[in-house]
Amino acid sequence: MPSKEYIHLRGVRQNNLKGFDLDLPIGQLTVVTGLSGAGKSSLVFETLHAEGQRRYVETFSPYTRQFMDLLDRPMVDNVENIRPSIAIQQSNTVKTSRSTVGTITELCDFFKAWFPNVATLFDPATGEPITDDTPQSAWKTLLKEQKGDTVLITFPVNRPEKFEWSEILQPLSAQGYTRVVCNDSVTRIEELLSSNSKLTSHQSQLLVVQDRIAINDKNRSRCIEALQHAFTFGKGRIQILNTEGASVAEFTHGLSSPETGQTFRPA
Repeated sequence: MPSKEYIHLRGVRQNNLKGFDLDLPIGQLTVVTGLSGAGKSSLVFETLHAEGQRRYVETFSPYTRQFMDLLDRPMVDNVENIRPSIAIQQSNTVKTSRSTVGTITELCDFFKAWFPNVATLFDPATGEPITDDTPQSAWKTLLKEQKGDTVLITFPVNRPEKFEWSEILQPLSAQGYTRVVCNDSVTRIEELLSSNSKLTSHQSQLLVVQDRIAINDKNRSRCIEALQHAFTFGKGRIQILNTEGASVAEFTHGLSSPETGQTFRPA
């Protein structure tokens, strides 16, 4: 059986080539040398490159192909394991020493659009990857890692310096929220409003409980709705706790550092 580690050319008869067979290793640098007229260009450009381009272009729609300059089908019996190819012609049109294969072939323009979509952003403060989560992606993660468990979907609320916690908790209570996480325990908002002993002047953040929910397939719609509200009111940040108040997951909508809050611009 032919090896997948080679490009197999059989019966190459392009121009003055006499019907020989050739196996070219994939993933290695191959140099073709020879006297003038020996058939180097016929092999590399008019056979190998032409067939690689032809098969790649065949994946496009007929409408797209009509706008492309295509090479002729090479004279060869069979080609196996061919890859899409790029041909670079030697010329004197490039006048700068900073030119590279990427700029000559204009591949850099495509890389600029490709890299932001496949690259991973890492937090400069922690070195951890930063993800742009959505309610749907957060639900999939919870279903995979917490299925069958009951969790608390919470979002952070920060206290501005000139505000008291009572001025923040009262509007939250009016909106229907009943519980927050204070000092690592779940506490009812009305208890905090009746006594400020649990809230110190140095405490700058509370976690508001959006929903207490069991992670299972039946609760998918309810969970996604709760995650959506938590993302909105938490300014893109969600923390998932177990019933004892311990954190089990964090999600961030938008590119921002969970550690420092620094935001990053999408490409």
